[in-house]
Amino acid sequence: MMKTLDDILTLAKKIGPKKVAVAQAEDEEVLLALEQARQEGIVQVILVGRRDRIEPIAKRKGIEIDQFEILQDVDGFSASVKCCELVNRGEADFMMKGLVGTAPFLKAILDKERGLGTGKLLSHVAVFQIPTYPKLLMITDAAINITPSLLEKAQIIRNAVDVAHSIGMALPNVACIAAVEKVYPDKMPATLDCACLSMMAKRGQITGALVDGPFGLDNAISEEAARIKGVQSEMAGKVDVLLCPGIETGNAIYKTLTSFAQARCAALVVGTKVPVVLTSRSDTHETKFMSIALGVASCRR
Repeated sequence: MMKTLDDILTLAKKIGPKKVAVAQAEDEEVLLALEQARQEGIVQVILVGRRDRIEPIAKRKGIEIDQFEILQDVDGFSASVKCCELVNRGEADFMMKGLVGTAPFLKAILDKERGLGTGKLLSHVAVFQIPTYPKLLMITDAAINITPSLLEKAQIIRNAVDVAHSIGMALPNVACIAAVEKVYPDKMPATLDCACLSMMAKRGQITGALVDGPFGLDNAISEEAARIKGVQSEMAGKVDVLLCPGIETGNAIYKTLTSFAQARCAALVVGTKVPVVLTSRSDTHETKFMSIALGVASCRR
């Protein structure tokens, strides 16, 4: 059982080095995270962007830029497309967002001819190391899907399960959370989705994981809270993945954990041909570095 993000880094070292293509790479924190990942032996790096901006940053920060391959491109969208093409030609194993905005970055990934689409729904998976929780906890979806439908939630679970499998969780416990742990189909439709997803898993429509819900957040992560509230589930307090009812819940949990709980984090966008590292400008250097490690650990080719 993986308990820390350092366990993911250890796995990445066994799998790597993998080649990462970075779109519009003239970003200081991204370059520092890539340099750390290169020094750890987990990546080889292709930077797509403006050489005249990348090299001064590297010189100022002591980055060994001659260890990186640089492909010239001055536009964020075209740099993202170029990264997709590198992946599709087998010249890169996964890709990462640099300075480019999220919208043009995802537009390139979703391009039907040149992108990385698989026909699956794209979703965001974050892996947290929380001081008060005994193992790694995954949160989905905090960044991509706003109000997913029942079937979209099923695909979001499948995407998260793929990541869980890649980091050694053979049969992850997935808790579908809502405001309460009882089903109120009219007033709280998210609770009905949770119950349906649980039944879908029992009938083999979602495989590779145990799925249960609805849970309130407290009784999903605490056996004692589940006991007090009379929630009967063997996975209470042993959850590996939290499926959130919508982006507001997922995003709030993500930011609460990083801002108030001193949680360490790594995150990916999945549902694509290869893992995609899409970090926020406000994410810490460590989050960017550990997301690269998670990307390496999630590579399948």
